[in-house]
Formats: sequence, structure tokens, C-alpha cells
Amino acid sequence: MVTANTAAAARDERRAARRSKLYRWDLKATPYAYVAPFFMVFGAFGLYPLIYTAWLSLHEVQLVDLDSLTWAGFSNYGELLVSGRFWKALGNTFSLGIISAVPQLLMALGMAHLLNYRLRGALLWRMASLVPYATSIGAAALFFQFTFSRDFGLVNWALDGLGLGRVDWESGTLSSQLAVSAIVTWRWTGYNALLYLAAMQAIPQERYEAAALDGASRWQQFLNITIPSIRPTIVFTIVLSTIGSIQLFGEPLIFGGGSQAVGGGSNGQYQTLGLLLYETGWANGNAGRASALAWLMFLLIVAIALVQAAIARRTRKG
Repeated sequence: MVTANTAAAARDERRAARRSKLYRWDLKATPYAYVAPFFMVFGAFGLYPLIYTAWLSLHEVQLVDLDSLTWAGFSNYGELLVSGRFWKALGNTFSLGIISAVPQLLMALGMAHLLNYRLRGALLWRMASLVPYATSIGAAALFFQFTFSRDFGLVNWALDGLGLGRVDWESGTLSSQLAVSAIVTWRWTGYNALLYLAAMQAIPQERYEAAALDGASRWQQFLNITIPSIRPTIVFTIVLSTIGSIQLFGEPLIFGGGSQAVGGGSNGQYQTLGLLLYETGWANGNAGRASALAWLMFLLIVAIALVQAAIARRTRKG
């Protein structure tokens, strides 16, 4: 009898030990199981393409035959850095980024400031601000392509009515970039405005009430309370706009239309780095140089993000 009880007690102890061990393993493994799908997807569609393009960028390889690799070292990078088309596309990318991001973010700030006050149908206005963002790039770009058409565009019709004459928007450098930036500004202003609005609504109302009691106008409240309080969000939108400007592709491609779209016009006047990448890799089939260009764009984004982070850190300390 004693032996049976002892054996049963031993089995219970072993069972309890196994349960305790399984419980400890469960506590350790469960968090990894939850995050594993993300890392699997990131590895398949993020990390692997990054490594693969880095490998291709060091070879002479054509898109039609990716298995035929000839070691080239950093010659693809060198050829890009001495290429006039690369530097012109880089300049176009930065100029398009400036003339689209600056007015876009300024208008988004003003729109968010208005939406932050009590308005009739505030929810309707907030939903309406997202309509351009929800619209596909193709539909928006096609609309603006017709809007800025030389012969039948609405803008030239208005200019002609004012006696200012028609403008060939696509042929000029400044005119074509203004047209492309109009598409980008129209599409992203509402999205950034909602980001600013969310940050503004997190500001305690007591600050505005105290400022109003001190005689501060709405403009003074906006400058001295709203802007400093949402500074991290402003920095975040600047980083997003910078990355989006470097990756700009769909708007200039559809705006140009026809056979000259990939080249950014007859003289590359609005060709961005994204268009140059597409032309190099898909139109010309040079996968090695296109991969090198993709990595240069990636490094450029990282460098700009680090600079902006350093500026933001110094601003917070100041």
C-alpha cells in the first residue's frame, strides 16, 4: 500500500514537473510565436530583396537572364555617380520634393488648425479631406494630365481667358515640375492634415484657455502652443514627405504619358530617381545598374532620415 502511494506521488511529481516545464516554455516561446509571422513576411519580402539587389548591384547582369552574372565590383555605382542623367534625376527629385512638400505641409497645418475648431459637419469635412488620398494615383494623375493639357486643359483655358497665354506644361522644366507637384500636393495634404489634427486634439485645452485669459489671439496660440506641442508630428511628416519625394514615381509617369514618360519628358526635365530606376531596369534591362541605383536611393533615404533625426534631437534639447 505504501509502495503504491509512493509510486503515485512520484508520478504526480513528474507530471507537475512536466507541466511546470511546459508552462515556462510557453511563457518564453509565446511572444516569439506572435512576432514570427511579421519576421517571416519581412524576411521574404523585405530583407531577401534587399540582400539580393545588393548582390546584383555588384555584377553585370541583364534582366532577361538573371542567372548570367559577371562580377563588376562597384563599377555600377561608379558609372552612376559620373552619369549626368543620374545627377539630373537627383536634382529633379529634390526640386520636386521641395515644391511639393513645403506647400503641402503648410496647407496641411492650416487645414488641421481649422478642423480643430468646432465646425458644423466636422466629421464630414474630415472624411472629405481623405478623399484625395483614397483616390488612386492613376485616376488623380490622369485628371491632372488633362487639367494641364496644352490644348484642352482647364488651367490653360483659365490663363487664356485672363489674357496670359497658354503654357506648354510638359515641355518646360519648371512648368512640368509644378504640374507634377500639384498632383502630389493635392493627394497628400489631407492625409497630413489628419495627422496634425490627431496631434492637436491631444493638446490639453487648459493651455488655450490660459492663453486666452492672458489676451493671446488665436494666431498667437497657434504659434506658441500648437506648433511646439505637435513638433514631433511635424518632424514625422517631414521624414515621410522626404521619403515619398525620393520614391516619387507614379505621378510623373502617368502625367507624361506616351513614350517620353519614362524618360521624364523630351529632355528629362521631370525625370525622378524612381523613373530613372524604372528606365534602367525595365526599359533598358540593365538589372545590375538598376540594383545599384536602388541601393543609392536607399542610402540617400537613410542619410536624410539620420540628418533629420539629429536636427530634431538638437531642436528638442534647445
